[in-house]
Amino acid sequence: MAQILAERPIDTASPLRDIDPAAFHDLLDRLDRAAYRFVTVTPASHAHVVARPDRRQAGSLRDIFGWSLPFDPGKLPPPLFASLGRAGIIVERDDGRFVSRVRVSSVHDTLFLHSAYPTTARDAVFLGPDSYRFADLILARMAPPGPDARILDYAAGAGVGGITAAIAHRQARLTLADINPDALFLAAINAARAGLDADVVHAATPTDVAGTFDLIVTHPPFMIDPGARAYRDGGDLHGARLSLDWVVAGAGKLAPGGRLILHTGVAIVDGEDVLRPHLEGALAGTGCSLWYHELDPDIFGEELATPAYADVERIAAVGACVVRGDR
Repeated sequence: MAQILAERPIDTASPLRDIDPAAFHDLLDRLDRAAYRFVTVTPASHAHVVARPDRRQAGSLRDIFGWSLPFDPGKLPPPLFASLGRAGIIVERDDGRFVSRVRVSSVHDTLFLHSAYPTTARDAVFLGPDSYRFADLILARMAPPGPDARILDYAAGAGVGGITAAIAHRQARLTLADINPDALFLAAINAARAGLDADVVHAATPTDVAGTFDLIVTHPPFMIDPGARAYRDGGDLHGARLSLDWVVAGAGKLAPGGRLILHTGVAIVDGEDVLRPHLEGALAGTGCSLWYHELDPDIFGEELATPAYADVERIAAVGACVVRGDR
């Protein structure tokens, strides 16, 4: 089987978007037929699980495509092993075992491709525990769109937010926007797998996306990240800068009566939310209303041990809904 892989040299540093989309569609088809399901945990929890003595090598599809464990060739059916190898989705390690370059996770029974663990690369495609809260928040706060409604998922990552909204309202038109070309590539495949026809737009800010929208969903990076990774670093305001800027920009792109739904994380310093007052001040006088709610009081607690969070007492997950009222 290793000879099959040798027919096409694999550049493990090559972008995921260089891989034939048909190979990803075939993988998702096979996993769906196998009733594959996997819930992605935080990087810290993932590290604890895979460090266990009995989890050093994959024994199942979930180990290979969920936990990102190395595996022997015999763990996959030969046709699947061969096709994934030729496509460059799996790569051989120095010890002769193989690993997948992607994970596949399930959100509301929909499968999503995203980057394998560990997500240390600057262009990693994000999906994590926040994605599940984000999907639930969207379903709870979105209003039924009209027949010609437009949905924008800005900073789409794997596309969880926009795809969740569009599955609930298939008559709407979905646009997926991100600064990361690999994210747009995988998000488009994920959307197609869900039976959706999505437009993809490479964009650095919401204002780079043309037109107005009836629903905008966004899940900005919100961490203080010394590595300044695009999927993780939220800028100043203790990581809340992008959340503030994207909501303000996105509110200006709402159609009359449109909604923007935000999921993010916020540093709590001396008992005060560092984002909310800035958001309220920026939206004052715009004709938009704001619903704001703390969804989880304590996430990513391990970050508090790092120097960047020396003055932070907790990180909270928050949800916000901005409604333009001039319908």
